[in-house]
Amino acid sequence: MLPTPDDVKRYIANGLDCDVLQVEGDGQHFNALIVSRSFEGRSRVQRHQLVYAALGERMRAEVHALSMRTLTPAEHAQEAR
Repeated sequence: MLPTPDDVKRYIANGLDCDVLQVEGDGQHFNALIVSRSFEGRSRVQRHQLVYAALGERMRAEVHALSMRTLTPAEHAQEAR
């Protein structure tokens, strides 16, 4: 059974404290906006690694493609202007 966007959202939220978490997708390919204080002071690669760690084995077994925007709360607030 393919994961839903809500499943992927729950997987990420269980492993990473998020201020904003939006996930869209079709069961195999997903797009996510993830805003977390955990990203502060980290590079884009390090941010993605935190998300992959939250997904764990599900990234290989269930989620085939994940495109993500990883922002700090300050970066997200700046975009909202």
